[in-house]
Amino acid sequence: MSIQIAADKFVQFNYAPDYLQTIALRKTISDVDAIFNTINLHPKKCNLKVDGGNVIRSSNKVLMTEKVFKENKHLSKMEVIKQLKEAFEIENLFFVPYEKDDIIGHIDGMVRFIDDNTVLINDYSFDKSDFPKALKTSLRNAGLEWKELPYNPVPDIKSHSARGFYINYLQMSQGIIMPTFKSTYDDRAYKILHEIYKGQTIATVDSREVAEKGGVLNCITWNVFK
Repeated sequence: MSIQIAADKFVQFNYAPDYLQTIALRKTISDVDAIFNTINLHPKKCNLKVDGGNVIRSSNKVLMTEKVFKENKHLSKMEVIKQLKEAFEIENLFFVPYEKDDIIGHIDGMVRFIDDNTVLINDYSFDKSDFPKALKTSLRNAGLEWKELPYNPVPDIKSHSARGFYINYLQMSQGIIMPTFKSTYDDRAYKILHEIYKGQTIATVDSREVAEKGGVLNCITWNVFK
């Protein structure tokens, strides 16, 4: 779906990710033009290949993973950045690395904005690779501070399950809907979100089944600010 860049402005990128290029998986890509015509929405178009799940933003910043450069490798990095800034109508555009085994490369399973200067990230304390350090270095270079949320991914990376990705919650003006996985980490994640978003409702929903398809609540929803 399109990405909202202002109250009455949207941008539609080319959704043709490298992980959906088999005949069977290409059939899962929606006809977004038909959807937009039905709901009377007319976003501006950008030909860059971009996944909505690889874009998070605050009021003045956009964060993405470097997967966007791989998806648009026919263009120079500088050209991709130029087109993204024009599409988002923003100057503060920053990039973070993604894990080598992550074929999707979405940022919404790694980082979420709390405010313009602070993000929430997965607690990678169990990860002894260079990735957590590289991620934090990128965030620091972007002038961002961070807090950590429990992270308990399934051990079999080949399943591409998103079970344990609490950070992929759904955020709305009314509050937060947090995924749960019948795990000992559920309560800890709830308490942290409750502390961060004081005064807001934090609801939970068992997300084990949907997580087996590779995403959780932010992945399966389209949030529009009105």
